[in-house]
Amino acid sequence: MSTSPAEGVRIVPADLSDPRVGALLDEHLAEMEPTAPPGSRHALTLDRFREPGVRLWVAELEGALVGSVALKELEAGHLELKTMRTSAAVRGRGVGRLLLDHALAEARAAGATRLSLETGVVPLFDAARALYLGAGFTETAPFGAYRPDRHSIFLTLEL
Repeated sequence: MSTSPAEGVRIVPADLSDPRVGALLDEHLAEMEPTAPPGSRHALTLDRFREPGVRLWVAELEGALVGSVALKELEAGHLELKTMRTSAAVRGRGVGRLLLDHALAEARAAGATRLSLETGVVPLFDAARALYLGAGFTETAPFGAYRPDRHSIFLTLEL
């Protein structure tokens, strides 16, 4: 568990039986729906977080869940960043950076040498892309099971 006293945000492993987690993920899926056609949306459902090799953390602030981040194992040493999200109420307050830093620390602790992600290209994703590029991610070709898609951009970071 990591804590940011300045923000009052705690990042903890997600309890998939907590209805707040389901609601946060449903909010994420609903926000992603209008951004691309179904075959170009790659957000995970609650059940997918029960699969081996997938870990989800949530950001808590004053009893509310205000963000999430996940890591999915692709192959030895290569992880994918998934479900990176902050709730609208806390956007612009550094919660996304806290979540990304947490995921990077967890990836390094797991022995990963590469962290990759897929994100959208519409303006909704501009701040996220800026965050990732500012953290050192660079554009890459599609990885894992992804294929080229005009609705997606692929980024990677060597750890």
